[in-house]
Amino acid sequence: MRIIAGKFGGRVLKVPEFSPTRPTTNIAKEALFNMLENYYNFDNIAFLDLFGGTGQLSFEMASRGCQDITLVEQFPKCVKFIEKTIIQLGIEGMRVMPMDIFKYLPMANRTFDLIFAGPPYPLPNLADIPDLIFENSLIEGEGWFILEHNPQHNFKNHPHYIKQKKYGQTIFSIFTNEGKKRD
Repeated sequence: MRIIAGKFGGRVLKVPEFSPTRPTTNIAKEALFNMLENYYNFDNIAFLDLFGGTGQLSFEMASRGCQDITLVEQFPKCVKFIEKTIIQLGIEGMRVMPMDIFKYLPMANRTFDLIFAGPPYPLPNLADIPDLIFENSLIEGEGWFILEHNPQHNFKNHPHYIKQKKYGQTIFSIFTNEGKKRD
């Protein structure tokens, strides 16, 4: 796993073989951050990383200056790897919630400027995630919720959907409080 840019840019983190995750590809991750850099000042946002896996997106956000990061991951070995890497890199302002996201969302009690969810593609209730984000009022103002999924899912009719970006078999559907279709 390579951190693309920022304070830790170019650093390679060796992910243990145990990981049950499906990491976002480097091409998709680079494209995602190119898009986000045009919309966000990372220094001033609160970021929520759901299905954090090995923490690659959270580490990328921290490297680019984000100081308010919450990562939710339930797999204990991934949590240990993330916690160890936070210490190794000396990152402050990154919290790890070792729990199921479906338990976390109703109890979050705060809002975020940017939420990213990279669930396992075959997750049976993947399609419920956008509704849970908005039912629990987790997006701040004009913030974005980005859901990574494959072409088997289509969110274009969701009331909070605004657009999607496709990179091979990886699709990022983007939602906001206003929800104006732009595709």
